[in-house]
Amino acid sequence: MKNMNPEVDIYFSRAAKWQEELKKLREISLSCHLTEEFKWRAPCYAFQKSNIVIIQGFKKYCALLFFKGVLLKDPAGILIKPGENTQAGRQIRFSGLKEIVKMEPVLKKYIHEAVEVEKAGLKVNFKKSSGYKIPDEFKNKLDGNPALKSSFNTLTPGRQRAYILYFSTAKQSRTREQRIEKYLPQILRGKGLNDH
Repeated sequence: MKNMNPEVDIYFSRAAKWQEELKKLREISLSCHLTEEFKWRAPCYAFQKSNIVIIQGFKKYCALLFFKGVLLKDPAGILIKPGENTQAGRQIRFSGLKEIVKMEPVLKKYIHEAVEVEKAGLKVNFKKSSGYKIPDEFKNKLDGNPALKSSFNTLTPGRQRAYILYFSTAKQSRTREQRIEKYLPQILRGKGLNDH
């Protein structure tokens, strides 16, 4: 296969589960003339530097996630919203290699459609970060620390959302405060929740 990334080879050599399934998803993605990259600790496939799909392995399934899956037509009805707060991404989930092999023609059609979405310059209309309620504990920190507020405001909307959602999911005020304290240095460095 052309354009194979050595970092992805290492990833596959270390994958404990779904090895054959992940390799087949890789083969399908590369056959669609995408560029193989290694991002977010996973094989990612791009068209002209725009992310198209990422291969994911979980406990109960493996998946092909389309970054702008919400914009795809989905005639087969196989795209799944992976999380309650996911706005753009959609997954196709698999429980075995035979399932992937059987779906290969459909997967290629979806990948080609995702490339056409990029070529057309289509954008997802994301809910603004201002549409999320900032927990009082974090709002107080922002109001009391101009440097923190400035750093937070310069983060991308997605990074802002990730922090707001992570802080908000804690049920107790004490837990929210602990989470906020832990991530203050990262926010001040201009880093997102999962950036290293």
